Amino acid sequence: MIRHIVLFSAKDECDAASIRDGLAILTTIPHALRLEVSFNRKSDPISKEIDVVVYGEFESPEALAAYKAHGIYAESIRRVRPLREMRFAADYDVAEAVTSAPIAA
Repeated sequence: MIRHIVLFSAKDECDAASIRDGLAILTTIPHALRLEVSFNRKSDPISKEIDVVVYGEFESPEALAAYKAHGIYAESIRRVRPLREMRFAADYDVAEAVTSAPIAA
């Protein structure tokens, strides 16, 4: 399984809701096992720059590629790109993730 996490900051704080709404249309794309779009709670005392978070789970790299190739994905970019300042994306394979600390020898 591939996890897809994308973080957005708004150029203007008042545009955060429009960014979330523009990203919310991604939830209608059928290739994700799970897709969530939400405001960042900004509960980390060190970093509050991120306004909106997209979290997705995909069965395979091919499913993620199909999601990104979908017309709704392009429409979301068209709506959000003019409003965002930063966009950070990360994808990782769950099977390769470290889930516990290694035991010291």
